[in-house]
Amino acid sequence: MVIEMYDLIIIGSGPAGLSAAVYGMRGGLKLLVVEKAPMSGGQVLNTYEVDNYLGMPGINGFDMGMQFRAHADKLGVEFREGSVTSIENRQEKKLVTVDGEVLEAKTVILATGAQHAHLNVPGEEKLTGMGVSYCATCDGAFFRGKTVAVAGGGDVALEDAIYLARTCEKVYLIHRRDELRGAQVLQQELMALPNVEFLYSHVVEEIQGEEKVDNLRVKNLKTGNSSDLAVDGIFVAVGIHPDTELVRSMVHCDENGYILAGEDCTTDVPGLYAAGDIRRKPIRQIVTAVADGANAAVSAGKFINNN
Repeated sequence: MVIEMYDLIIIGSGPAGLSAAVYGMRGGLKLLVVEKAPMSGGQVLNTYEVDNYLGMPGINGFDMGMQFRAHADKLGVEFREGSVTSIENRQEKKLVTVDGEVLEAKTVILATGAQHAHLNVPGEEKLTGMGVSYCATCDGAFFRGKTVAVAGGGDVALEDAIYLARTCEKVYLIHRRDELRGAQVLQQELMALPNVEFLYSHVVEEIQGEEKVDNLRVKNLKTGNSSDLAVDGIFVAVGIHPDTELVRSMVHCDENGYILAGEDCTTDVPGLYAAGDIRRKPIRQIVTAVADGANAAVSAGKFINNN
């Protein structure tokens, strides 16, 4: 049964969703934010320290997430904890099903984010944010002059290793295959760097440390032998999965599942917008997610006014 009509429903309350909520409220929209997790903030909640967000150097990721949510709460944003199971596109409205209840909205912003693939080894979860990172451009500055490892062999892993090699004393690239999968130009650039060591046919078995990462247990897949590798941190770059399964049959996505939407976050479905890590773009960081949220909310307001 349809129980409510909103101007805007925002799905997800990470930085993109919360930014959209703030801009939507300031634009006078009647809106609802639906979040499946118990807390707002998204991936930033698991980040120990954020040092590249303008005006907040060194802020704890959890505190940042709470500040973002507090801003939305101050404006009176309505939140609902629940899982969205379907979105239907009707001619003049969208039907959003949340835990079996159907809500109506004139527009919908998708801000469901993306999930980094994990190694799923002992110590990874415990030390996330304390030496285990999934974003070199976010956290690389904390490891200046130190020794780090990058796990992966695709473009992102190679780009991360190149980026880290500029400031780190040494970078190990750990890849399970005996050759890299990334672009040849990246491989050539990486191989020319004197402080990068390649560990082909190796996998990480365990990430060790108490208060921070101090060692990796790695296994040679050809010999079966395991050895220890002293590092100050590890950057995991084995894939990222956008949470777009809900709408892949509705909107155009690229081969990796990222939604094709411009800087105004408009998709090919009128009244449906994509903001944050689910949108195809070159940089996925907190600042770009916040910008997406603002653009998406403004676009939604214009759509409502014009229709």
